[in-house]
Amino acid sequence: MDLFDLNLQSRPGQQQPLAYRMRPRSLDELVGQEHLLSIGSVLRRLIEQDALNSMILYGPPGTGKTSLARLIAEHTKAAFVQLQAVAAGVADIRKLGADASARLKYYQQKTLVFVDEVHRFNKSQQDVLLPIVEEGIVILVGATTENPLYEINNALLSRVKLYVLKALDDAAIGTILNRALTDTERGLGKYAISLDDSARQLIIEHAKGDARTALNILETLVNSSDTSKPWSISEADVALVVDRPRLQYDKKGELHYDCISAFIKSIRGSDPDAAVFWLARMLEGGEDPVFVARRLVVHAAEDIGLADPQALLIAQAAAAAVELIGMPEARIPLAEAALYLATAPKSNSTVTAIDSAMATIRKGPAVNVPAHLGDASHSKAAAYLGKGQGYKYPHSFGGYIAQDYLPAEYQGRSFYHPGEQGYEAQIKRFMEQIGKLKGKPE
Repeated sequence: MDLFDLNLQSRPGQQQPLAYRMRPRSLDELVGQEHLLSIGSVLRRLIEQDALNSMILYGPPGTGKTSLARLIAEHTKAAFVQLQAVAAGVADIRKLGADASARLKYYQQKTLVFVDEVHRFNKSQQDVLLPIVEEGIVILVGATTENPLYEINNALLSRVKLYVLKALDDAAIGTILNRALTDTERGLGKYAISLDDSARQLIIEHAKGDARTALNILETLVNSSDTSKPWSISEADVALVVDRPRLQYDKKGELHYDCISAFIKSIRGSDPDAAVFWLARMLEGGEDPVFVARRLVVHAAEDIGLADPQALLIAQAAAAAVELIGMPEARIPLAEAALYLATAPKSNSTVTAIDSAMATIRKGPAVNVPAHLGDASHSKAAAYLGKGQGYKYPHSFGGYIAQDYLPAEYQGRSFYHPGEQGYEAQIKRFMEQIGKLKGKPE
């Protein structure tokens, strides 16, 4: 504790933000994370028995990561140290390790280190932290809103236990609002304030699973009103202090990857409603529409291909429209392309064909272009090099003539296998007719 903590504690409690005052004081008060903290759960037993190992607490904002770390600090006999990832340098971490080592050696006391937003540690900071975590000199409790699988190096991640906190559901947010309204010590219980059902629901919808946001809305309403008389907060009152619902999104983070994955998988699964939903989710979150357009072009070729050759053209047209008109109008051609692709017949035979051919070339012998297929544009290429000799021009034979087009080393190999969906069914019938003309069995 420092002078700032003492100064903060000396103030009247109501001067602190409501979300700060309402932080849970016990594990039972921390709602919405029963999968981790229910009575008898592994994590709860470890906390209560003061037998913790290093861990990462991962989850959306306002789900209780910092509150849980504070509760752990109250249960442990270890020295509790808090680091700010954005402020602590390599020298600070080394000093922390030295102090913790001395504390363990001379006083047999462990050191528990809480690092909020631990993903902000750079590689050098994580490399310095790694040995003191590995050797058990400190017990690390890191909290992060970013996917640690991407943001924390594998060496450090392999030495900690990952606990995932969930976004709070409507019932959990409702419980937290009720506590704030009725708690006379820390909350708003000394005022005669209530929430009608529609107001409560609007706050819950706007919070999007974030308890801090819900309490901030409630506090704003109370601070801007006359609390000397009874007041039932209405939906209209809430609407005055909230704008459009805040959407959690990070164009380089986990939601970016998860949403585009859900979008493409919905199109591949031929679900137009899900496709347009995930498109809307990304655009509302601020996703780059050019990125979405690029993915549509790739998907059109990869998952639809020749089952509907129009799909690639429509995806390309949508991409061009995005570049031409920008947002918000670009949402319309993007939606048109997404819906077209979702309802188009599907085939991955194009990507299978090119990947199979490339794999064959990598593993096979050197490729020699057969002489009859070689470039004979030079006037002496045929005479001196045999280029083009023996080549049969298909149009001179009614459009098709049996002829070898693969190198001798690869004769008989087959890479493209048309499917039964959409236009590829016609391609398959055509290829079967060609096979008959080649003398192949049906």
